[in-house]
Amino acid sequence: MIGTIPIFILILIFIVAIAMTMVGKGGGNFYVVILALIQIPMHEASTTGQFILFAASIAAIFIFQKNKTVSWPLAIIIGGMTSLSALGGGYLSHLFSSFALKILFSGMLLIAGGVMLIPVIRKEPAHNQTRFGLVNIRDGLMEYSVDLVIAIPASLITGFGSGMVGVSGGSFLVPLMVFACGVPMHTAVGTASTLIAATALMGFTGHALQGDFNPSWAIPLAVVTIVGGIIGGLLSLKTKPKNLKRLFAYTNWLAALFMLYNALHMNGYI
Repeated sequence: MIGTIPIFILILIFIVAIAMTMVGKGGGNFYVVILALIQIPMHEASTTGQFILFAASIAAIFIFQKNKTVSWPLAIIIGGMTSLSALGGGYLSHLFSSFALKILFSGMLLIAGGVMLIPVIRKEPAHNQTRFGLVNIRDGLMEYSVDLVIAIPASLITGFGSGMVGVSGGSFLVPLMVFACGVPMHTAVGTASTLIAATALMGFTGHALQGDFNPSWAIPLAVVTIVGGIIGGLLSLKTKPKNLKRLFAYTNWLAALFMLYNALHMNGYI
């Protein structure tokens, strides 16, 4: 043990930080589950999870930004729309039972994972086209076209679903950018990290204001996730996009199966 934190918890957190940073998913839901294994109170686990998620994401952003794989214009466009619709999803979530939300979350994860395995043919930037809603974005030496007619409704649906089930949306932001916006995988991962960091910071602040922050747990774990975030970012940049997509899909499906089992088990179906 280091202090009061079991070694196996540090190892699990470290592995999750690397894997989730590699694919731009954050991993907040995994952090909370891992902390629950040692019976940390749920509110404190959620606060700690948001804090270490923010730490890992910030570390990854430095790596991605240095390698010019963060699209700040896209982060503003996607982040603004998903944040607004997430507010609506969160507000309406009380209309559904916990069981229904878990089933919905599982379904969204399965679909998002499947979407990532669909081949995407990248199109050259449409410089000569003036069609309404078509925006050309340049990131370093890369340039691509985003069709806002597709991106806007897809972003609103993604944000609404994420807000309804109470997650940062990392599991859905990358498929949104790759499939709906035609963004290269490495850029989608780097950009998603910025959005996850912003969401995690806001979530952590809200929890901390309620007095749920325990620095004796959070700070040592944050150091672990910072190292994991740096390693994950470096590995992501060295990994082929098709392999990143597979890793993203498989981790999504694993999380979906875990959530589905939890929902069925908690309601006595299995």
